[in-house]
Amino acid sequence: MQLPETNPFTLNYGPQIEAELAYLQTEIERYTAVTQTYPTRWLALKLLESDTNLQQKLLHIAGGPAVLTHAQLALARLEAIYQDDVDTAIADRRYTWIHALVQESVKRPSSDIYTLSDKIDRIITHRIWGIPIFMVLMWIVFKLTADVSAPYLDWVDGVISGPITNWVTAIIGWFGLTGTWIESLFVDGLIAGVGGILVFVPVLVSLYFALAVLEGSGYMARAALVMDRVMTKIGLHGKSFLPLMVGFGCSVPAIYATRTLDNDKDRILTGLLVPFMSCGARLPVYVLFATIFFPKHAGLVIFGIYLLGIMTAMVLGLVLKGTLFKTDEQSALVMELPPYRMPTLQNIWYHMWQRIKSFLEDAWTIIMITSLVVWLLAAIPVAGNGPFDFAQDRRFAGGRFADTSIDKSAFAVVSGWISPIMQPLGFGSWESSGALVTGFVAKEVVVSTMSQIYGLDAQETAVPTTFVEDITEIGTSFVGATIDTVKSLPLIVGINLLEEEDAEDATNLMAAIRADFAATSNGHGALAALAFMVFVLIYTPCMVAVAAEKQELGSKWAWVSVIGQFVLAWMMAFIVFQGGILLGLG
Repeated sequence: MQLPETNPFTLNYGPQIEAELAYLQTEIERYTAVTQTYPTRWLALKLLESDTNLQQKLLHIAGGPAVLTHAQLALARLEAIYQDDVDTAIADRRYTWIHALVQESVKRPSSDIYTLSDKIDRIITHRIWGIPIFMVLMWIVFKLTADVSAPYLDWVDGVISGPITNWVTAIIGWFGLTGTWIESLFVDGLIAGVGGILVFVPVLVSLYFALAVLEGSGYMARAALVMDRVMTKIGLHGKSFLPLMVGFGCSVPAIYATRTLDNDKDRILTGLLVPFMSCGARLPVYVLFATIFFPKHAGLVIFGIYLLGIMTAMVLGLVLKGTLFKTDEQSALVMELPPYRMPTLQNIWYHMWQRIKSFLEDAWTIIMITSLVVWLLAAIPVAGNGPFDFAQDRRFAGGRFADTSIDKSAFAVVSGWISPIMQPLGFGSWESSGALVTGFVAKEVVVSTMSQIYGLDAQETAVPTTFVEDITEIGTSFVGATIDTVKSLPLIVGINLLEEEDAEDATNLMAAIRADFAATSNGHGALAALAFMVFVLIYTPCMVAVAAEKQELGSKWAWVSVIGQFVLAWMMAFIVFQGGILLGLG
């Protein structure tokens, strides 16, 4: 049976717009190349909506430029009538028709029907309980990150400092280069630098896994809604939460995400606040120092550091919003809340892998280059008996290239010039100061730099092992780490099934950092470590973030950001350390 022919539905946009559409259709039909490419009414409507992509395509079609000229004339006439953008008038006409259609065809129940997502949202997005629930979930995330990943952290550290180092040393020995600068380059430079940061891959895997679960479940959209209320009360734009939330992953895309803000003042202000959100690159520093100085409360300390970054951004945003960026324009955050759903393993794996992949790419580029620069400076001997008396003795008393004491190297000299600035903060040694300098390149480099400069004087003679023994040890230690991880899961709710480990059972790096901070802070090592973490939290995230700020905010605000963050970092670290001493803490 042949179906009867029907006329396609055409929405009437009102007499003024319909008159211009008819005019444009008449002009378009004069050019065969244009009509063969696009339907005439559709093209006329898109031109009245100022579709820039379509306008660019018409420039390359015969007759297209002439059609664009007629479209500009039609737009000018309509804008004079509506005193507004024509695309807004077209959209309003469409939604008016849709609303009328829904009113005529949809039958609503006599009472509201609440889905399971609606019932959960009444608690999760509650005006009072929403924020505490968000804080508790974030605490669980960081507890999971700090406690559950710890056994695998030790496993990776053992594999890198053990079998991998032994294999590289053996290969170098086959070429007769044992004891040369080439061996030092690979062992003290590449393995100590890049390997020192790869140790923290399990930490990032735990963090990104937890965040991927929250995103996949639909909760992160609720978190944006809950925090939007807080940000609106302190004067920040509702949309500012989205770039700030992205900042927990990486500051660079977060700064670019400020493009979603229409107002320039809100965009610049949000871009200046993004660096205070702790990106994933800072996490290895927090984990290392929290594990060394606060082993029983590492998760709580890390959570506190993240919370401090959020509070700093809020207070600073409130101050700047009331002074430099004062505006009367207000806009609310409008977003659609997805239903709650069970996260799929495929999506969790995808989000985890994308973030870990970015981290590993940094490990083989920025971190490797910086590690080589640190090794080179550490390998160059300088005159004098230490970094502070370089001008007193011009002889190369430090030794020969790649065979010099680290405290008599060029790296120690350069870092020694900076260390007096850090002494009031409790970490005035050249080692910690040098790590902060290289951390300006990327925060991951702080740990790798410390692995190099502390590890050079803490070399242990490795016990010879066979390849089979190394592989066996890697497998058995991995199984042991997995068992310890399963046992540590109850730590999330505060139940500890693991036996207390010997406090002396620490790596050379951890022991060296603990001793250094205790010495430079006159016995207040924990306070100095906390001040160090605060400094890492506040000062410039990385060079790439500065480049992004320069591109998005302008050179002036990029310099304001760099200088302001350093000054604020110094002041806050000073308050933490000196204030803690006055209160008798540490």
